[in-house]
Amino acid sequence: MSTESLLERRVKVLGGRSPLFYDKPLQLVRGEGVWLYDVDGKRYLDAYNNVPHVGHCHPRVVEALSRQARTLNTHTRYLDETVVSYAERLLSTFRPSLARVFFTCTGSESNELAMRIARECTGNMGVISTAFAYHGNTAAVAQISSVFTPAEQRGPFVRNVPVMDPYRERNGRSDEELAGAYAQDVQRAVEDFARHGVGLAAVLFCTAFSSEGLPVVPRGYLAKVADIAHAAGGLLIADEVQAGFGRFGSHMWGHDLHEALPDIVTLGKPMGNGHPLAGVVTTADLMERFSERNMYFNTFGGNAVSSAAGLAVLDVLQDERLLENARRTGDYVIAGLERLKDKHALIGDVRGRGLFFAVELVKDRASKEPAGAETKRVVNAMRERGVLLSRIGRGDNILKIRPPMPFNVEHADLLITTLDGVMSELSRRS
Repeated sequence: MSTESLLERRVKVLGGRSPLFYDKPLQLVRGEGVWLYDVDGKRYLDAYNNVPHVGHCHPRVVEALSRQARTLNTHTRYLDETVVSYAERLLSTFRPSLARVFFTCTGSESNELAMRIARECTGNMGVISTAFAYHGNTAAVAQISSVFTPAEQRGPFVRNVPVMDPYRERNGRSDEELAGAYAQDVQRAVEDFARHGVGLAAVLFCTAFSSEGLPVVPRGYLAKVADIAHAAGGLLIADEVQAGFGRFGSHMWGHDLHEALPDIVTLGKPMGNGHPLAGVVTTADLMERFSERNMYFNTFGGNAVSSAAGLAVLDVLQDERLLENARRTGDYVIAGLERLKDKHALIGDVRGRGLFFAVELVKDRASKEPAGAETKRVVNAMRERGVLLSRIGRGDNILKIRPPMPFNVEHADLLITTLDGVMSELSRRS
């Protein structure tokens, strides 16, 4: 079926506001590794999707899914060795205090449950997130997902701290000074809650600060935030949906990169390589206190098929040394992007590590005015040339590059060369 006909059918059943990427929607029919194929057979380099974390349709994950589905799949109120083995294996990647896991199906469910745990165990209601955060789409989580929810819909139990922007705000300050200044924003939010008679339940941050534009987080910041939260009687929730499972290369989890120990960690997207698997990792004490008065049960969360997929993902990460690949390829990509920055004035800043990158486009390097319209043109032009990426940030001016973990130097060369060509063409037209 033609893309135009399929789009017309989609609008009739999903509505005209159901989001699609790109000015010209992309109809994909197949994926393999870091490659995607459209209905016409054109191949695209996937430099965006982190759900197929170890690669599209990885054969080991597909085999694990199908083998378990042929054998048994029920809800989790029966004993199942695969489920227990997966929980043990997953928890072994965390520090010892994070010793219990609840399984869910999505990151939204994970963040919803994490907020329930925090509110139940602290007796408080207030939650702090950033002013351009996305943590999911349930009713409670949507209130703190400020990227899509207007301020008047956030209610009395939500406070947002300004998005950190060291690219514009460092002003000669050291990491210690900058971390302290940003941490004071959290302290002020806590104090504002107190003035309104609201206690702090939790601070909930994505450890990549992805929707916010992947800023370079000053060292020590997240640990300071944890101290502030604990002093106020609250908890620190680390949203690892985007940063986790080795995305940064140097660490399995983003909170370890930031040298902070959260009370609760939420997981999602890449956990099952596309199979709906997510989770909440917490301490034994918090699980016990929450479960004394709340029975948490999820019909599909962490079932045997999901757990088999999760185990396969962990196996592939280890056996194919994908964290090491992320470190090596990530350094190569950053070097290539820095060369493009030297060549193209449109690039104001390059940042990232492992296989997660942000390229901030500005109209003028002196004023650092966001180049949102130009960023949109770059994203669409890259798609036309066979490379998929997206954009983020308050000004919609930051290229978001987040490929599957098998992305290697050969793929990086194609990404850099294509981006160079697109920017050169954009410069000639302007």
